[in-house]
Amino acid sequence: MARRPSPFPMPYLSRRHLLGTTLSLASIAPFGRVAQAAEEAQVNVYNWDTYIGTDTLAEFTEATGIDVRYDLFASADELFGKLREGNPGFDVIFPSNNIVERMAAADMLIAVDRTLIPNLENIAPAFANAPYNPGLKWGAPYFWGTQGLGYRQSMFPTKPTSWKDMTENEAMQGRFSLLSGVDTLRMALKALGFSLDTRDPAQIAAAGDYLIRIKPGIKTFAPDTGQDLLLAGEVDICLEWSGDIQQVAAEDDDLAYVIPEEGSMLWSDNMVIPKGAPHPINAHAFINFILTPEVHGAIATEIGYASPNAAAMAFIPEAARNNRAIYPSEETLARCEYATYKGEAVETLYEQAMTRVLAA
Repeated sequence: MARRPSPFPMPYLSRRHLLGTTLSLASIAPFGRVAQAAEEAQVNVYNWDTYIGTDTLAEFTEATGIDVRYDLFASADELFGKLREGNPGFDVIFPSNNIVERMAAADMLIAVDRTLIPNLENIAPAFANAPYNPGLKWGAPYFWGTQGLGYRQSMFPTKPTSWKDMTENEAMQGRFSLLSGVDTLRMALKALGFSLDTRDPAQIAAAGDYLIRIKPGIKTFAPDTGQDLLLAGEVDICLEWSGDIQQVAAEDDDLAYVIPEEGSMLWSDNMVIPKGAPHPINAHAFINFILTPEVHGAIATEIGYASPNAAAMAFIPEAARNNRAIYPSEETLARCEYATYKGEAVETLYEQAMTRVLAA
C-alpha cells in the first residue's frame, strides 16, 4: 500500500468508518482560541498510519480554529531518525515508550506544562507515572497494546501458539510478513527464548542470524502494512500490532490475532512535544483535545487499541473493553515485556543487526 504525499491536511482514511459521535465542542473551544491568538493557527503532527479517528482532526479544527498538518511514519526507527539531527517542524509526535526514553536522554523533548493540559487528569493511575515518563513529564500516553500474530483462521487447522508457527511453518513459506524495523528483531529474540530487551551482544547477533536463516520464507518486510497484506490475501500470517489486526478483522471475520506462548512486546505510544516545535502552545491544545473522554473513546473504538484514559472508558463499547485481543488477560500480560532504552551503544547493536538482516 503506497503512502500518500505529505504533509497531510487530513488523516489517511483507508478502512475508516464514520462514528457519528456526539462531541460537545463548545467546552473545548476556549482553550484553543487562546492558543490561536498567541501562535499561527497551525499544529504539525507526526503519527503512525491508521492511528487517528476519521473525524478527529476536523473536530479539533472546528473546536479550536487550529489547522492540522498531518504526516505519517511507518516505524519507530523512522521517527527517531527523522528528528535525530533536529526537528524539521513537528509540534506533536507519537513515539513508543522506549523512544520517549531515548529522546529524553538526548534532550530532544519539551517537558509539558500541565496547566495547559488539564485532561491529563483523565489518565489511569497505572499509566500516570511510568518509568519512561515519570509524572507525565513528557506528555500523555495515547494508546497501548501488544505485538503479535495476525492470521487467517481458515489457513490454520489449529490456532497458532508460537512465533515458530509463522517463521518455521513449512506451509507458510512465502506466505508471511514481518515488520521492517528493529521490532522484528525483538520477535526473533522471543522466538529464541531470550528477553526482547536483552543487552547481550551475542543474543542480539543470534536474533539477526535467525532472521537471515528464515529470510527465504518471508514474503516481505512490511513498513507497518502487514494487516493490509493479510486482508488482501497476499499473506496468511504476519507480525503486526494488536489494533491494526483488529481494524482488518472488523472487515473480514476470518482474521484473528494471538500473542504467542513465548510472550511478546508490550508497548505504550505517547503524545509528546519535540524540542524546536514551532507551535508549542497549539501542541498542548492538541494533546488536551485528544485526551477529552469523548474524543479519546471514539478514537479507541475506531482503531481498536487499548486506552490508558480512565475517563474515556465510558465511551468505549463493552464488547471492545472485554476483547482479550485488545485488553489481554493478566496471565497473558505476564508473558509480555516492554522494550526499554538501553543506551546508544546497545541501540546501535540492534540497528546494525536489523540492517544486516535487510541487506542479506
